[in-house]
Amino acid sequence: MPDSSSTAPRFLAPSQVAELLSIEVDEVIELVYQGRLRGSKLGSPARWRIEESSLSEYLDEQSEEARRIALWHQANEASFPEVWGTSRRQGI
Repeated sequence: MPDSSSTAPRFLAPSQVAELLSIEVDEVIELVYQGRLRGSKLGSPARWRIEESSLSEYLDEQSEEARRIALWHQANEASFPEVWGTSRRQGI
């Protein structure tokens, strides 16, 4: 019999996600509405639950965005003489 726990999505309460991300619960729900986290209202009464895998994907996206921003800043800080050489133009 296949192990269903490896294929079934695991869910976290918004408060757990908020604690992990150091943000407010309302911000977690907003991330769900924006489509940046996958969540569903489950149970009776219905309560928000966030897919654990979407949290991992969100963190990966945030890391990639931070990496790109750092590279952009690094490129902007490079001076033209450092990039193109130190020769001076004559006759100016």
